[in-house]
Amino acid sequence: MTHRHFKIFKPYGYVSQFKHNKNKKREQVLGELFDFPDGTMAIGRLDKDSEGLLLLTTDGKISEAIRAKSVEKEYYVQIDGLITNDAIKSLQQGVEISINGNLYSTQPAKVKRIDIPNLPKRAKAIRDDRHGPTSWLSVTITEGKYRQVRKMTAAVGFPTLRLVRVRVGKISLNNMTIGDVEELPQLI
Repeated sequence: MTHRHFKIFKPYGYVSQFKHNKNKKREQVLGELFDFPDGTMAIGRLDKDSEGLLLLTTDGKISEAIRAKSVEKEYYVQIDGLITNDAIKSLQQGVEISINGNLYSTQPAKVKRIDIPNLPKRAKAIRDDRHGPTSWLSVTITEGKYRQVRKMTAAVGFPTLRLVRVRVGKISLNNMTIGDVEELPQLI
């Protein structure tokens, strides 16, 4: 069997699934953006409020390899407020977050303050400058707990306003725009 692999710039508001769940209210799904082959699966997920790089494959072994803790996932994160050096240091060392009601200590992360990145404008506005200053960070992790980056920034007192995954391993968004789908010859 020949497997197929894709990268997509997942838009804000979409869930990381391909078909509508008949028991839930109508949500926007990835299958609305492209005619993916049967058996296509998301490698990891991005929640409805997150956007950016999502890798897709029809090969479960590739999916498992990319979700391994040895593969970096980099995010550009807009946070509420002006980030402090102490907060960055805490994020770099790992912080305690809640996962399914249990405390979890995150692994050390690569975290640095960045200038406002050149990203496409989000479909739903974040907010404007009247509500106070914001900061941007690059956060690179090798694990992927549910809403982990959002929980990490909140744990140090700076809630996430916008979260965009820009890289998984060596694959990045490059110049993709929101909703773009690109077929790749291989993922690893």
